[in-house]
Amino acid sequence: MTPQHFILATAGHVDHGKSALVKALTGTDPDRLPEEKARGITIDLGFAQLELPVPGPVPSVLMLGLVDVPGHEDFVKNMVAGVGSIDLALLVVAADDGWMPQTEEHLQILTYLGVTRAIVALTKIDLAQDEAAAVSAVRARLQGSPFADAPIVPTSVVTRHGLEELKAALIQVLAQTPPPRDLGKPRLSVDRVFVLKGIGTVVTGTLTGGTLKRGQAVAVQPRRQLTRIRSLQSHNRDVEAAGPGTRTALNLPDLDAGSGVQRGDVITLPDLGAAADTLDVLLEKSARLADTKSAAARPLKNGTLVRVHLGSAHAAARLMLLGQDELGPGQRVLAQARLESPLLAFAGDRFIVRDWSEQATLAGGVILDPAADRRRAHAPERRTFLEERAQGLGRAEFFVHSQLARDGVALRARLLDRSRFSAEEIAGAVHELLGQKQLVSVSDFVADAAWWNRLQQRAGAAIDAWHRAHPEQPGLPLSDLRTALHDALPFPEVFAALTVQLTRSGFIQTGVAIRRAHHRPALPPQLQAAGTRLCAALAAMPLEPPSRKELAPDNASQQALRFLIQTDAAVELGEDVILAAEAFTRATDLVKQHLTTQGQATTSELRQVLGSSRRIVIPLLERLDKLGVTRRDGDVRVLRQR
Repeated sequence: MTPQHFILATAGHVDHGKSALVKALTGTDPDRLPEEKARGITIDLGFAQLELPVPGPVPSVLMLGLVDVPGHEDFVKNMVAGVGSIDLALLVVAADDGWMPQTEEHLQILTYLGVTRAIVALTKIDLAQDEAAAVSAVRARLQGSPFADAPIVPTSVVTRHGLEELKAALIQVLAQTPPPRDLGKPRLSVDRVFVLKGIGTVVTGTLTGGTLKRGQAVAVQPRRQLTRIRSLQSHNRDVEAAGPGTRTALNLPDLDAGSGVQRGDVITLPDLGAAADTLDVLLEKSARLADTKSAAARPLKNGTLVRVHLGSAHAAARLMLLGQDELGPGQRVLAQARLESPLLAFAGDRFIVRDWSEQATLAGGVILDPAADRRRAHAPERRTFLEERAQGLGRAEFFVHSQLARDGVALRARLLDRSRFSAEEIAGAVHELLGQKQLVSVSDFVADAAWWNRLQQRAGAAIDAWHRAHPEQPGLPLSDLRTALHDALPFPEVFAALTVQLTRSGFIQTGVAIRRAHHRPALPPQLQAAGTRLCAALAAMPLEPPSRKELAPDNASQQALRFLIQTDAAVELGEDVILAAEAFTRATDLVKQHLTTQGQATTSELRQVLGSSRRIVIPLLERLDKLGVTRRDGDVRVLRQR
């Protein structure tokens, strides 16, 4: 039987029997601390496993990792650390007490964290005078929440009434629950750390987003300590790999007792980004607070100092609301959380906001950008970016489009790597946006179509400006074009892709320069007279031209002569010998014709053929040797065999 793994967490008011219920279901007492035993309440997180066989044509088994959380108001931060990544909530309400303040706060926390499935265990039903009335009262409290239709199962750990019915309800709900997704981005939020003699540091937590394997290199965030996994355990069994939806223990032998690893750290892959101290978020305050007088119901004001709880971590933060001064019950607002200590977060992660003194849960939210920029928090384009993401929560195409509309271009393999979308979801979104012509594929990159067009236009404008300023030159040096576009190139490799694209759309790269295909080098007006004189002088005596000094005695003539040589209108045979291009072609043809008929010739014989001097003939023949037209054989020249 292939097991299906899920994480189940309790929730509910103190002393409503959460731990007793877990013990009755699993045989494991989740209260492990001496103080918990002495006080009779859960203070820290407790853990247990429950296996539920699922009958049917293809029998299977549900492997549930149970997280038992504290219900006392003083330990809500520990409760939040336990419900950050769960598949199903077990909301516990005592039949004799009914709905209590922490029941409500826990329900709101579950809602803020995006939990959509729950079962209500109505405990201590043996103490209730009217079971139907108790069930009805709880049902009324669930209205207006994601759990309005959740199963309510009356139970008693004293009489064991309802325990089998509760297991059956778990099976029924989880049979309709998609298995935890493997995104290829494993994260284990650490909730316990201990050191075992002869083994080393062991951390435990709930594994989400991917698979971790024995021997794998990992990083401990937010400090990015690099280490490796020596061994893993899941459900008290040694395993080669652990997948999402499992309670997992990792042995990290490279970390000693003083390494600083603690609850709130995240074990993940080294290439999944770094922690950040600024998060752009969407905040919401529960509408259920509107009719209460609790501290949580007060408007959350701009600039408030709070505590942000993410996974098993929490950090002090200043909340900067965007576009309004306060957040009231039933409202949502874009905001920036400026953390006092960095957290590793992904776009799409959900979090809880509690007040500075940890007395009330103020709001919840979802992360829109896990590495935000404080300096541009109020920029209009930033607001557009966040509004698109807030509109498309959970939809990869909205996140891909907004990312590229903001950044212009991204390496396809790293696009949204710090998000809760899988590689397949991101690739599908890119494919859809490419089909809509909103994106373009460029080598290993994907770019916003409008941004890519603007970049090409900017490059074209730079090349055109160079042609106007330097009409005598064949093109703009690529190094100068790169410099002109430096502020628009987030990756150096994008420039190479840009030049390739330009050569496909009306530009030609020649060596280390690029030009418009229709551009033809021409002398600027101030040098045209000198160029005309040079051409006339070279044409007057084509195979016995003047020396360079005679041709170009002044600066203007020297510039014009360099232009003629660079544009192949003239051929430089040596430091002092320059021929017009037509003269060089004619001389080459004469040499080839003579050698074709005679087989060979001396320099003197070729000088007579050309009617020129040794000053011209010797550098001419040396040039023809280099070009592979002729070959020197002793004192004679012959045509090179082709």
